[in-house]
Amino acid sequence: MHSPIPAWRIVRVLGLICLTVSLVGSLAALASERRAKPPTIAKDRFRGTFFDSVDEAIRGERPRLGQATSAPSRVAGSPTAGSTAAASAPSVGDGGASLFTKLISPASLEDEIKRVRLEFDGAVSTPAAFKGGDYQRARLHLTTLATLFAVIVEHEGEVRWKKDAAAARDLLARSAANCKSGSLQVFNETKLRRADLEDLVSGSGLASRQAEAENDWSMIADRVPLMQYAEQLLEGPLKEGSRNAETVQAEEDALRRSAEVMAIVAQVLRTEGLTDADDADYAELCDELIEASRGVSLALDQGDPTAVGRAVAAIQQSCNKCHENYR
Repeated sequence: MHSPIPAWRIVRVLGLICLTVSLVGSLAALASERRAKPPTIAKDRFRGTFFDSVDEAIRGERPRLGQATSAPSRVAGSPTAGSTAAASAPSVGDGGASLFTKLISPASLEDEIKRVRLEFDGAVSTPAAFKGGDYQRARLHLTTLATLFAVIVEHEGEVRWKKDAAAARDLLARSAANCKSGSLQVFNETKLRRADLEDLVSGSGLASRQAEAENDWSMIADRVPLMQYAEQLLEGPLKEGSRNAETVQAEEDALRRSAEVMAIVAQVLRTEGLTDADDADYAELCDELIEASRGVSLALDQGDPTAVGRAVAAIQQSCNKCHENYR
């Protein structure tokens, strides 16, 4: 049998329990006294800052739940995307200057001139290579560069070489017209243009800036070399850069630049002074090429590699339709 618990021990335990309960109560009361009182705010203090109800923030009829899922998707290269691009695209009735400004950025113009200039340098190496066929490459690049500088003349943005653009346009266009053979005289003239371009890119500028203020496109561009240039853009950076999602991401800048350049080439091809510019069917094909090119930029903005590929395919289709009847 267990021995009975002494009375003094029971009294001691009960005393400890009472002391603990008293201490907890005191701490709770102290914490309650130290807690900050909640601020008193008038009901109308934030009236005019926040809406009482979300309904007040929506003007007109609130959209219904089904409308968000039933709206047609806008994908570049699809009929819906085409109509969307057409709605935001500059119309043919706009002035040429505003069209070029909307079709290509100053950065794309500058980068393309630098790129073509390097290719042009490679076509002006030695008299023997020039006579052997490089003069044809040089003529293509001279026409391309003359066209790009002519676009700068009409572009309303702040593009580099703006002050020298008209003079560069005339020099390059004249040399392109003369570059019909690989003679030594033509080679020497072409070398002068290479030196002029080097001065421009380096920031020295041209020795003379005397030039006509307005573009005479009949004296600047020719359809055959411009179509060759467009084919190079299509077969090169546009197709190669749109093969899959990885290449689209890696070549986004080249894709955007090439699409913008393709758009201005199409606009130049339908400009008064060039062959068949007054042909309504031909002008319509050029407009289709412009819209297809803008579809590439739209798809890049949306981050949709598949749509980029469809837009490039639309460019190919526009070119094929044009080549069937015009060359």
